[in-house]
Amino acid sequence: MIQFQGLILGLLLFSIASPALADEYAVYTTENRFADVMDGLELAIQQRGMFINNVMHMNEMLERTGADLDLGDALFGQADSIEFCSAVLSRKMIREDPRRIVNCPFIIAVYTLPDEAGTTYVAHRQIPDSETEASPAMQEVATMLQEIAEEAISW
Repeated sequence: MIQFQGLILGLLLFSIASPALADEYAVYTTENRFADVMDGLELAIQQRGMFINNVMHMNEMLERTGADLDLGDALFGQADSIEFCSAVLSRKMIREDPRRIVNCPFIIAVYTLPDEAGTTYVAHRQIPDSETEASPAMQEVATMLQEIAEEAISW
């Protein structure tokens, strides 16, 4: 009985300490074309005076390595991620907590799925409520990511 109670307690603590996968990512959908959403995303970032470090062509890389390793079907129809930086927001959040360096650069992904023609997804890491409630800088980051993603899907 003691082992069973320990197991229940362990599972309860694990479920409290482990956020649900859905809470880790903010995902937006649109019926707009992939290319239009990518253009909208780039423009939304640049209009805020932020620098795009890199556009990562994730689907190309995954398709190439999948073929090389004989790993099967396509994961995406199309998939790119944009890596960008805000010097102002980065300094604010890191000044509050140096460990937040792992949030730099910011990344927003745009993708389509092979079996869902007509739907384009935009996704970014979700900033946990515990951080946004305790940190003005992280609230700014969360708001900025949300606004950029919403602008991208509105194209």
